[in-house]
Amino acid sequence: MVFSQPSLKGRALRLLSTREYSRLELERKLAPFEEQPGSLARALDDLQTKGFICEQRVLDSVVNRRAAKLGATRIRQELQGKGLDPQAVADAVTRLRASEFERAQEVWRKKFGAAAPDAIARARQMRFLASRGFGGDIIRRVVATTTTGEFD
Repeated sequence: MVFSQPSLKGRALRLLSTREYSRLELERKLAPFEEQPGSLARALDDLQTKGFICEQRVLDSVVNRRAAKLGATRIRQELQGKGLDPQAVADAVTRLRASEFERAQEVWRKKFGAAAPDAIARARQMRFLASRGFGGDIIRRVVATTTTGEFD
């Protein structure tokens, strides 16, 4: 029994059935399977024309999935790595920055829940928030308000 390999379009649709992918991500994943030069571009053009590949959906998906855990800086890096339109990424990051403090507070609360007893613990909390992509000013506000017990 001979099984034929799925076409590039079939492979792309299989990937897209699990989550949203940007065109650049699909190009990276499918490039090793391209047998004829230009066939991958044609397949992706066709899928994009039919609405299977949509940058806005990819952007919205990443923001919705990651905003509760990550800061705007880290999400911006993730979006840029997907090869999305720089202006769309900048607009999404601007919207995220509006809720950055509240999101950072929630991430801090889930991880630590109590004010740091000393400078070493405070520094650990700050490093944790920084690793999640929150900005320095937001981190200082979150850790300062948790130390005094006064949330904005």
